[in-house]
Amino acid sequence: MAIEAPKVGLREFALPLLIIMILGMMVLPLPTILLDLLFTFNIALAMIVIMVSIYTLKPLDFAAFPTVLLLTTLLRLSLNVASARIVLLQGHTGPDAAGKVIEAFGHFLVGGNYAVGIIVFTILVIINFVVITKGAGRIAEVSARFTLDAMPGKQMAIDADLNAGMIGEDEARKRRSEIAQEADFYGAMDGASKFVRGDAVAGILIVFINIIGGLIVGMVQHDLDFATALNNYTLLTIGDGLVAQIPALIISTAAGIVVTRVGGNDDKDIGTQLVGQMFANSKVLYLTGGLLCTMGLIPGMPHFAFLLLGGGAAWIGYTMDKRARMALEGTDQIKAVTPPPTDEMPEVGWEDVQSVDVIGLEVGYRLIPLVDRGQDGELLRRIRGIRKKFALDSGFLVPPVHIRDNLELKPNVYRVVLKGVEIGQGEGFVNQYLAINPGRVSGELIGVQTKDPTFGLPAVWIENEMRDQAQAYGYTVVDASTVIATHLSNVIQTHASELLGREETQQLVDRVAKESPKLVEDLIPKTLQLSTLQKVLQNLLAEGVHIRDMRTILEVLADHAMRTQDTEILTAAVRTALGRAITQQLFAGNEEIQVIALEPRLESMLMHATQTPGMDGPGLEPGLAEQLLEGVSQSAAEQEQMGVPSVLLVPSQLRSVLSRFLRRSVPNLSVLAHNEIPDGRTIRIVHTVGG
Repeated sequence: MAIEAPKVGLREFALPLLIIMILGMMVLPLPTILLDLLFTFNIALAMIVIMVSIYTLKPLDFAAFPTVLLLTTLLRLSLNVASARIVLLQGHTGPDAAGKVIEAFGHFLVGGNYAVGIIVFTILVIINFVVITKGAGRIAEVSARFTLDAMPGKQMAIDADLNAGMIGEDEARKRRSEIAQEADFYGAMDGASKFVRGDAVAGILIVFINIIGGLIVGMVQHDLDFATALNNYTLLTIGDGLVAQIPALIISTAAGIVVTRVGGNDDKDIGTQLVGQMFANSKVLYLTGGLLCTMGLIPGMPHFAFLLLGGGAAWIGYTMDKRARMALEGTDQIKAVTPPPTDEMPEVGWEDVQSVDVIGLEVGYRLIPLVDRGQDGELLRRIRGIRKKFALDSGFLVPPVHIRDNLELKPNVYRVVLKGVEIGQGEGFVNQYLAINPGRVSGELIGVQTKDPTFGLPAVWIENEMRDQAQAYGYTVVDASTVIATHLSNVIQTHASELLGREETQQLVDRVAKESPKLVEDLIPKTLQLSTLQKVLQNLLAEGVHIRDMRTILEVLADHAMRTQDTEILTAAVRTALGRAITQQLFAGNEEIQVIALEPRLESMLMHATQTPGMDGPGLEPGLAEQLLEGVSQSAAEQEQMGVPSVLLVPSQLRSVLSRFLRRSVPNLSVLAHNEIPDGRTIRIVHTVGG
């Protein structure tokens, strides 16, 4: 089989050819016609770069800019070397010795006066070196530092969105890549700005070298008098310097535009932002026009210029107000076309009886933009992502989240309701960010102090402009929609068992029936009622066990349902069959299982208590129950500090009872039975309760 060679286009050769051309100009003598073409190409390239910078939506869209900065600087220096060679060799022949471009810049722009040319050249160098390049370099340096400092916080925010199901793996990978590229870009811009500064210094030195060298060559080798040599070589040198410094100034301006662009409007280029923000308020234009007209009426002032610009500003403000009134009148006309409601009261019907939503989200009126489809509410997309991720993790699809506005709530408050009952409440501010303190921040922030509604961590609501500072301090910064979505995701996971109704259970059974019809036909409802299956699944979900493996669950129930219909016994049998999945969920791969165990004497007492007839829970005297709860809570907290899941390993007879007893007080604790640990997994007891 023949192997086709990869196709190579012109783009692959563009950069190597450009570098070879630049190096060649430094070594080989060039004819004046070619030098004119190259100087014109340099000016055109600078114009292309600044136009791309203006229409770039965000800095990373022009990630090649640091490399472009290096290449354009090298191109200008090589042109300076080539032109200096021609100036020194042919300068005695006249002002056109180095080509038409240098002659035009030396005569037309400065009027053939080399003194004026030196002053203009010096001013351009000062503007480029002291103002633009220095400022752009400082901004790039600070941006690089803050971007690097903010990387951990941004990574944590991405992980939080990923864990909450608001983004997928591909989107998370893309965001992490953008963060790394952003840090690399500003770091490269910080270094690349030194190229421009060095180019400015080199331009000054080249001018002095050409003038002094030209005087020596003209007077010594070509017998020119001092005045003629000074005029010829100075005009040629100034023309050469100007034709190089003007593109350098344009490139430096492009660098300043790129690094000074502020995020938040990635859908608009810088020109649209400037016009939209500077000319958005007609009052500003009226005041400006009035002040200019007032100054134009002062005796001795240039009346025409001031009155013309003042009248123009006032006219623009009037035009903006006129357009706003026309838009408002159009809205009123649309409202007028809508027929008024009739006064007749309709009869009350069953449609007036509102059913209770399984799960709902109610928001205050200031949070409506987050859930309004017309305003492209970000929270709607996040909620869809939450439901999808929960379905993938847990094995069933929760009912749709019904969203409504509630005028009884405070403007910035939201609440989550389950079957009509509030189970979570929080606060969110549109266009602000919640800076969450993970416990290791390096500074304080100014804002509204609060707590993260999901995990109870200290937090503060901050304005948009403080976002980078908060990330640099080590805060985890998220917007209002992320706060609400994370809280909703946590509530759904916590109350998963209550969200699994009879309808969802039947849908799970129907899905299995498509692949294993005989299994479902023999089990439901002949041997096991749907309500019993629902209770078993709810028991599993209540303890954080996913129900994705419905086939195994139904097979185990088919084996045991003939002997008992007790949901606790059936749940224990299913858990044993799912033991590998349960331990895998807690300890990934072949990690060592680190558990908390009971002291043998305490274990015997609990076994005796659970076997006492007529008792639904451990028959312990209050002091011993409190000691058990305190010991387990302390051990679980130490496990979490080590970054290890808190797991209590007990005999199978105690597992269900202790799980119900400890679930409310130690919510993150998982209680496993000995027979739920699969063979081959290593167990290590790190804490003993009651010892």
